[in-house]
Amino acid sequence: MSPAPETLDGWYALHDIRHIDWTGWKDLDPAQREQAVAEAQAFFAAAERVEDAPEGSSACYAVLGHKGDLLFLHFRPTLDALLALEQRLNRLALARFLRPATSFVSVVELSQHGAAARAAAGEAAPGDGRAPSPEDQAYLERRLKPRVPDMGYICFYPMSKRRGEHLNWYTLPPMERAELMKEHGLTGRKYAGKVIQVVTGAMGLDDWEWGVTLFADDPLQFKKIVYEMRFDRVSAQYGLFGSFYVGRRLTPDGLAEFLKV
Repeated sequence: MSPAPETLDGWYALHDIRHIDWTGWKDLDPAQREQAVAEAQAFFAAAERVEDAPEGSSACYAVLGHKGDLLFLHFRPTLDALLALEQRLNRLALARFLRPATSFVSVVELSQHGAAARAAAGEAAPGDGRAPSPEDQAYLERRLKPRVPDMGYICFYPMSKRRGEHLNWYTLPPMERAELMKEHGLTGRKYAGKVIQVVTGAMGLDDWEWGVTLFADDPLQFKKIVYEMRFDRVSAQYGLFGSFYVGRRLTPDGLAEFLKV
């Protein structure tokens, strides 16, 4: 049996994508519509300021295409905090005109494929048995507790690894998995400064195994990084991908503008 690599887990994540019932919204009395917009702005501004929890991060995006209208993204230390945010949104007057498109519940994850491979080979990993340095600890904090970056666009998609009769990610030897993921990581590093990536694990939490959230100021970089990564063996042979969702960042004032009719 191939051993499972350990994971480092951070904040929980909720990608909450909604359709807007534009017909019903337009038919609403203008005064009621104005009040509903102000209430939604207040909710969203409070979420951005993380008034509901000791720490976290939130953002809202206008989704392009037919798969949704708004994407609410939240990172929080607990699932309970995410549930509370979801419930607050559902209690808004605006919620009468929001229809679920899809959602994704997961937790920020850093996999340890390299460490697992070294352990399987009977080798000690660098730093084993020692406390992490302050620099390493700060790096892990940034990765495991991500703040939504101040970048204009988001791309989100779920994915899983193939478990077929002939190609099965989960039966590969640890060293081979580690090499494949190393190659994949080197491809991603070419886009440093252009694309920020957050990977979240969803096994036991949602239908897909991982969620990938990309942030960029130039949305063309989403196409470029995904295209190049498709040629990595780990994607070409073992990657299974769900729907892609692309959105434009909204401020609270931008949300009000988006809801104008």
